[in-house]
Amino acid sequence: MSAPVSSTATEALREDTPVEKPPRGTPWWANQRVGLLLLVVLLSALFGVLRPAFFNQQLVVFPLLRDIAMFTVVGLAQLCVLSIGHMNLAVGRMAAFSMMITGISYDLWHFTLYSGLLVGLVAGTAIGALAGWVIARTGVNSFVVTLALDFLLLGMIPLVYTSLTENAAFVTKPPGMRELRNFSLADVCIGNVCGSPAVPQLAIFAVIAMAVVGWIYARTRLGRELLMTGSSVRAAELSGIPTARRVIIAHAMSGCLAALAGFMLAVSTGSIKATIGEEFMLPSFLGPILGGTLLAGGFVSIWGTLLGTALTTVIRKGLDLLGVGLESLNIYLGLILLAALSTDRIRTLLSDRQAVASSSPPPPPKAAGSQEGER
Repeated sequence: MSAPVSSTATEALREDTPVEKPPRGTPWWANQRVGLLLLVVLLSALFGVLRPAFFNQQLVVFPLLRDIAMFTVVGLAQLCVLSIGHMNLAVGRMAAFSMMITGISYDLWHFTLYSGLLVGLVAGTAIGALAGWVIARTGVNSFVVTLALDFLLLGMIPLVYTSLTENAAFVTKPPGMRELRNFSLADVCIGNVCGSPAVPQLAIFAVIAMAVVGWIYARTRLGRELLMTGSSVRAAELSGIPTARRVIIAHAMSGCLAALAGFMLAVSTGSIKATIGEEFMLPSFLGPILGGTLLAGGFVSIWGTLLGTALTTVIRKGLDLLGVGLESLNIYLGLILLAALSTDRIRTLLSDRQAVASSSPPPPPKAAGSQEGER
């Protein structure tokens, strides 16, 4: 039975959590999201000058926006667990597990494209909820639990593929998969108004994911309770929040979004195989942390995740066009992550100092007698 919610906690839960709002008084040029947007624009212009092919609509811009959409969903999957101060090291393997179930539904059960997606989302939600349940029940750190789950799935998924398929991949592609991969918003029209030919239809999934996750964290009691759990588990428990359930829900959301990202990758590559999601680990942290989400929990930024993902994806694509090898590219991305983690830690320390300074009582006023004595 949960403890009664105090009046202070109730008032805090009723207020809109500043998920996206910068501190009051911050000038526009010091806003982190504005800085990320400027970096994306400047780097895109720089790569365009160095390699004019960077602005080729079909060969570069279209797949670039498709990658940004996919990795944004990956970042949102990590953001959900970061909001409670946890992390998900199995985000890529959860995507692979979900797509394995989706591939089975296509190959053996002859599901349609979107019914198979629904099955995969359910599988991702279930495996994420399982990880959250183990963490909540045992109290073991999320790092350890998700790392163990990652290794478990790493061994299990290839066994299933080799037992059910000949080439370690599901070959059945339901109707609509190729069109979803190649078609743009120019093929989506409302009346006589059509979308841009440079924006892939897969970007719609990222927009929906951002809208749903943003609404949960900014407008619902569940989102505010998740953030309060990330800020202080003890304070959340004293306020009557069922923190164990919130941990399970956060990891379930992470698994669901990982499954969606795996589906987007499967559509982009045109195949469902055991290696899906292997490249998800680093981008899942880069987007949210560069965008302002706190690694310690308690604060998330949906738009920041999009901009952080766009920045790293533009850097990846630009360096690739400049002929930078994969090893050097990983070095650059690793350095970016280290810089983001350092910035996150410094920001946390500064916010803690500001909180201590604001909570300290003002010095007592001097007595009138002592002032007269000084005179």
